[in-house]
Amino acid sequence: MQTTPPTPTDRAASESPDITGRSVLLVDDNEQNLELLLAYLEELGCELRTANDGIEALEEVAKQAPDLILLDVMMPRMSGFQVCAKIKKDPATADIPIVMVTALNEVSDAERAVESGADDFLTKPVNKLELVTRVRSLLKVSLLQRQLKKTMAELRRAQSGG
Repeated sequence: MQTTPPTPTDRAASESPDITGRSVLLVDDNEQNLELLLAYLEELGCELRTANDGIEALEEVAKQAPDLILLDVMMPRMSGFQVCAKIKKDPATADIPIVMVTALNEVSDAERAVESGADDFLTKPVNKLELVTRVRSLLKVSLLQRQLKKTMAELRRAQSGG
């Protein structure tokens, strides 16, 4: 039996980083929205954590930084814009990808999300395919960036002789 050599696409797919076990923090003050996001994302095999408002989100991030945050904009106590800006200002958490999820659909809202440091923006009602695709993609990018930083640090240590 003859086999065909793998194509570059086949190799890329097989070398794609495994996101199983990655941590995603879902932040929304509406319980139904959280349940929907949880149902949509369960197929990814990630650890899914939740917070009901911005203050809880910051507490969760301080306890254990997630690999990605899905963040509602309109919440009591602290808006998603404020939470995003706080997370992005802290060097320890600045690299966490943040996807703003909101019912707001004005261009100025998207601009404000980007200004606060958001990496992506989804409008409600969230499309399952779009959500899962973006979360998977951002988790892979985040994992690859982390691996690159680790490799660069190892190279610097090796070059300095230590």
